Amino acid sequence: MKQVRISEFDFRIWPKLILTVVALILLVAASSWAQAPPRVAWMWSGTVEGTATVREAFLTGMRENGMVEGMQYVLLERYAEGKYDRFPALADELVKRDPAVLMVNTIAAVRVVQQATKVVPIVFVHVSDPVGSGLVASLARPGGNTTGLANQAEDVIEKYVELAREALPHTSRIAALVNPSNPTHPKLFGLVSASASAAGIAARAFEVRSPEEFEGTFGEIARYRPDALLGVPEAMFFDQRERICSFAARQRIPAIFPQADFVTSGCLMSYASSRSGLHRRSALFVKKILAGAKPADLPVEQPAKFDLLINLKTAKALGLTIPPSLLMRADQVIE
Repeated sequence: MKQVRISEFDFRIWPKLILTVVALILLVAASSWAQAPPRVAWMWSGTVEGTATVREAFLTGMRENGMVEGMQYVLLERYAEGKYDRFPALADELVKRDPAVLMVNTIAAVRVVQQATKVVPIVFVHVSDPVGSGLVASLARPGGNTTGLANQAEDVIEKYVELAREALPHTSRIAALVNPSNPTHPKLFGLVSASASAAGIAARAFEVRSPEEFEGTFGEIARYRPDALLGVPEAMFFDQRERICSFAARQRIPAIFPQADFVTSGCLMSYASSRSGLHRRSALFVKKILAGAKPADLPVEQPAKFDLLINLKTAKALGLTIPPSLLMRADQVIE
């Protein structure tokens, strides 16, 4: 029998072994690529810290819909930190990452990402008047690559003036915090001004475009000495709620803002839909899109419930007595 030297045997099988190993590596890599979870891009106007509650609400909604971060999807997060001029660069960066869905939370951000892509599905959360702002064709049939959840701020903004009148019967002038970079704020402040004027109350807008402008604007409001401070719905204000409520407390100004988080942070009252609830609900939009649904076929949703919250601890600190009729209508009273 012919004997084969070990070196000769190794030489003959080595090329086959190399080809086998390479084939296995490519097979494993291809399987890994095929199973890579889709990317959900999250472009938010505020900071990581200020957005923590709504981010967790979204993640909770995803888990409730059987979507676990890192397994069924990967979340790509970018934050503008209150500087809306960062939106174009953030949008370009995220679009280049080839996301399956792009999530945004302000009208300005939606417009930027709509310019950045006509293909990637866009889901907005907690925006005002998406039809009037030109973000979608209609609520029932959004069209294009954009859909989401509105907050109906334009329908409830006048309620803030009513609440101020009821809680503070001697109100004669109101300060309203607005962001001129938000395209809906002129209209929303117009509604506040008209409602106040009809009640014989003067209303003045105080502008804040970025977090750095708050201190200067706070000084202007303090000199104006309003009977109440109202907040027009705005993502940047939500992010800076602790700062705003602290200012109102120092100046002893009753503050009425759109989200419950302001009341838990020390402001007097809020009346609005649940911001966290809308973010939690947005997970269903994302799940449907990841399953193949088109944004054009997903109707824009609006909140079905608005909650009135009153902080009695703040009222006592301000020396106010909230009318029993108002307390009876409150969905939650903080004592």
